[in-house]
Amino acid sequence: MVTDYYLPTLGGVQTVIKAHREELERHGHEVLVFAPLAVPSADPAVVRLPTARGFAPDGYPFTWSPSAASAFLRTELRDRRVDIVHVHTEMFAALAGFEAAHALGIPIVQTMHGRIDVYTRSVLPLPSVTTALLAALHRRRMSHARARVDSASPYTRTPTARRMWRLMVSQANHADQVIVPSAHFAGKLLAQGVETPITVLSNGLEGSVLDEVGIPTARVVAPGEQLRVMWCGRLSPEKRPEVFLDAVSQVSGIAGHMYGDGVSRASVSRRAAALTDGRVTVHGGVPQSEVLAAMRHAHVLVSSSLDFDNQPMVLLEAIASGLPVIVADPDLAETLPPGGGIVTTTPDAAGLATALSQLRDDPARLTRHSEATIAHRDQVAQTTHRAALLGVYEAALATAR
Repeated sequence: MVTDYYLPTLGGVQTVIKAHREELERHGHEVLVFAPLAVPSADPAVVRLPTARGFAPDGYPFTWSPSAASAFLRTELRDRRVDIVHVHTEMFAALAGFEAAHALGIPIVQTMHGRIDVYTRSVLPLPSVTTALLAALHRRRMSHARARVDSASPYTRTPTARRMWRLMVSQANHADQVIVPSAHFAGKLLAQGVETPITVLSNGLEGSVLDEVGIPTARVVAPGEQLRVMWCGRLSPEKRPEVFLDAVSQVSGIAGHMYGDGVSRASVSRRAAALTDGRVTVHGGVPQSEVLAAMRHAHVLVSSSLDFDNQPMVLLEAIASGLPVIVADPDLAETLPPGGGIVTTTPDAAGLATALSQLRDDPARLTRHSEATIAHRDQVAQTTHRAALLGVYEAALATAR
């Protein structure tokens, strides 16, 4: 596994890699994770790539230089007799993984985790400039000649977006197999010219997470009890945390809890205090164990992102916990089990407020949604998806042979 970010930093990609690794190792496969790290890992299976000093955009260690990382990986992959390289990101660790694997004739699987066009627009300073620089650096190490991007699509109308889509499509087309956790994102990649075989494969949760969650019970809101509402994700514009706060401010009888960190942490904390009269607590970044503990005590999880997320791991964790889910993005409905949540009628704060009011006023409905998630809990287990993941690896190996 080659990635631009991994534990102990927090995020969905890190959680997915942890889930893949744990499930594969449980069945006798050897898994190595190569990533930039602030300090070397005590885990011998987590190998530190050359990492920039004093430069950690958005709090993540940064692979540098690409040439040093590529040379390092060539030696490591050869000496450790690696059979397959699975790349999870699109920045310099990923490029080094491609270069090293191609040099050694090792097949490559690429998981497309999300919309870096939206992420870079929301997080990077001067995105029109910085995305041009990123795309140029990426193009120097990987040709973008095979990327044809349809500028008529609503998500590719700006030059900034098209740069990032060319980057994503190019990288996917240089792999032997592509994994996408959702059908809606797979459809966009195909529409933008990805020619590599794509497998839609849910991220899944590892056994240790399911064990930690335990057997959930259906949520019940007692008479007079506040509705405990949970929000979890990166505190960043693409996740739209302010929409969640605006919604909570419109609904009484709610106690909100936000988990996560990011570039918007300070502004979200100020807005929470000003808008909600202390009814929303911003907890900041916490370990996965604390998120799972919070889910056991919450009544409902809210996802306020729109036109960004692929298959958020927090939705799978909520389902495993028996927690009903409200989503503002209709694309995310495919992750929800039948009857396990609500898609808002509109993606704005008013739509979220309406959905929250419905559950506050109809506790029996919330319980029914919770029972539905519990009934489909086993479908989010990584064990359900292990055979398909190995099938993708076998297909990549067959192509190489």
